[in-house]
Order: sequence, then C-alpha cells, then structure tokens
Amino acid sequence: MGTAAGLRSLNEVGGFEYYRVPEDAEKDQSAAEEIFRGKPAIDVQTHFQAPHSFKLWPRQYTESFYRETQPDWWIELDTIGEYDLAAYIRKIFIETENAVAVLTSGPGVDESRHVFNDEMAATRKLFNTMAGTGRLYNHSLVHAYQANEMASMEDWAKTYSPVGWKVYTFGELQDGVWKYPWNLTDENVGIPFLEKARSTGVKLVCAHKGLSGMVNNGSPADIGPSAVAYPDLNFVIYHSGYELPTDAPPEGPYDPDNPGPGIDRLLDTMRVSGLGLGSNVYAELGTTWFNLIRNPEQAAHSIGKLLKYMGEDNVIWGTDSIWYGGAQPLLDAFRVFQIPERLSEQYGYPQLTPEIKAKVLYGNAARVYGIDYEAACVAYENDDLAWARKILADYEAGDLNILR
Repeated sequence: MGTAAGLRSLNEVGGFEYYRVPEDAEKDQSAAEEIFRGKPAIDVQTHFQAPHSFKLWPRQYTESFYRETQPDWWIELDTIGEYDLAAYIRKIFIETENAVAVLTSGPGVDESRHVFNDEMAATRKLFNTMAGTGRLYNHSLVHAYQANEMASMEDWAKTYSPVGWKVYTFGELQDGVWKYPWNLTDENVGIPFLEKARSTGVKLVCAHKGLSGMVNNGSPADIGPSAVAYPDLNFVIYHSGYELPTDAPPEGPYDPDNPGPGIDRLLDTMRVSGLGLGSNVYAELGTTWFNLIRNPEQAAHSIGKLLKYMGEDNVIWGTDSIWYGGAQPLLDAFRVFQIPERLSEQYGYPQLTPEIKAKVLYGNAARVYGIDYEAACVAYENDDLAWARKILADYEAGDLNILR
C-alpha cells in the first residue's frame, strides 16, 4: 500500500479527512504526485552512523520501536537499519525532496557516538564541494558538563563552522543509566555554556528536549528562563518536548492549569516566563511528527497548539531521518494534513494554510539557521545527482577519508 492509500486508511479509522487525499490518488500515480507536490524542504534534523558507531549501536531497538509506532503499510519499513553514509545520501538527497539538510548527532564520547564533530564538518565540506554550497549544514555537539569540550567551543566554531550547538541535557547513557544530567539554567554548567555560545558568535542552541523516558533533565522547563536571560540567542527545541506514547499520555489541548507531560511542558515554560508569539524559542518536529502521523487527532492538537502558543513563525521542520528511513512519506503526509475545523473552533488552533505549511517546511528554518533557501532551490532544481553517485561510489570503494 502506498502513502496515499495508507493516509486514506488513517482517515477511515479516525472518521475524518485529516489527510486530504482523494480516492483516485490511491491508484493513479499522477494524481498522487499532484496532491503531494510542493517546494523542497529544509530538514534541520538528519542523522547517519559512521562505521565506528555501527559496531556498538543497538539497531534492534530502532527496528522494534519503528514497528510499534507505524502501521504495517508504512513504506520505509523495508529499509530499517540502513544507517550508513550511503543510506544517508540516498534517503536525504535522492529519495526525499530536500533542498537543504542539517546534519547532527546523538550524544556520546566513545565510539558508539553516531558521528563526531570533525566527521560532521568534513561531511558538510565534501557535500557542499560536490553538490554546491548551502545544501548541507552541520551542528557541533557539546557535552557541556565536560570542561575540555567547553574549552573547545571557540576552536570548534572556527574550525567546524557549525550552524548551531547541539546539546542533550539528560547527560550521557552509561550501562543503561543517564549520567551527568544538567540544565541550561545550571550555574555551573548551563549558564557557562550559554555564555560561551554567545562569545563564539554561534548563537543558535539546538536542545534535545523530550524523548527522554521522562527523566527530569529531559524536560524543557529550563528553556523559558534561558530564553529570557539570553534574548540574543535562539533556542530550537528538538522534538518540542514530546514524549513517546509508552512514557506519557496522548497529546491533547494545552491546559495551563493542568499541563500534560509532553509538548505542554514547552508551552508552559514559555507562558510562565512571559514569552509569547514570535519569541526566540522554536519548536522542531523531529520524531514528534513521525509518531503522530498514525494518530492524526493527536497530531492536530500538537501542531495546533504549537502554532497557537508559539506562532506560525516558530515551528520548524525536522524529521530525525534516517532513523525511520527516508523522509518523503513524512513530508507528503504533512503537505496534505489539515486540522479539523471543530478543533480550531473549540481551541483556537490556526488552520494549516499553504502559507503556514511553507513557513514550517522551509521558511522558518531559512530565517533562523541563516540559509539562502532560494539559492538552495536553484541548486536542487538543477541537480542531476552526479555528485551523489560519485560520493556513493567512493564510499562503497573505501576511498573516502572523512569518517574515522
């Protein structure tokens, strides 16, 4: 079953046309292409695994999680576990309509880490040399509780040219336990990190919040006070504070008197801190959207309340690919998704107009990350993918020296 048929099946189960997919799109490829057509996206959260990480990272967890959270028809199920650079090129730049991607990494200081900062920067340099400047950007990841990494930030800013600093405040996983947790408001860790980010001139802080198993330091509660204290920094909250359905109740409307344990925590810290629409805090969708597609009523509440309380200029597209395969089905689903009018009337959610979708899918990221989207689109439209085939061939032949 293709994406069009699958989304229609979700509509049938949910009793509403959450996804605007006409019947003929199930069987007519040209009809499906027409409804899914749109300008290419900027994906601010993409991943792959370097060879050193493959040896130590538990593929089985992702595979079981994938099958629990997505319906059987989800077309990327067949390629789960393909996480190397070759898969990254195919799934991010060949199979998905991305004008630009941002490469990031999960935390870790040993060889299990997906990619190190030097590897991310080297990948960006190679891709932009081959594909044209501005198609790939990179983070530098900071374990702020480590003095040597804090001391390296100035050098990393100059050497690796990160578009932003990636942080995981729940610390470092050791033997199944999170060690060294911290917050952005900590006097000994968080505040010195923010001061250092400011001094480097790289003023974009990309904080993973949520998907934490409900550990205290996985909460975005520190975001509001930090954003108020550092108005010259921008804070992009990866996954928007969302928690997995195994750890938290379903997403619903935000109630300031009784906020939920997922996305509501982000909205609540902003409210308590006096931050309204158009602040320096941005919600990135990441794994949140991947999980919500199967539950479109929850998706409507989640997207609706982010737009209502943070603003249409403050929600940013990211997919957490390639952990879930290629992102084209995620992009297609968002392009045709709509918030039911009854929820807009009851809770004040904005409708997902084409203009708002354009902001979410590329406009907001272009502004916040300093990306020349129009130039990237020109490169995308004229891309014959010869560069991708060349990198693939060199990688598979063992001729690339960008990874450890």
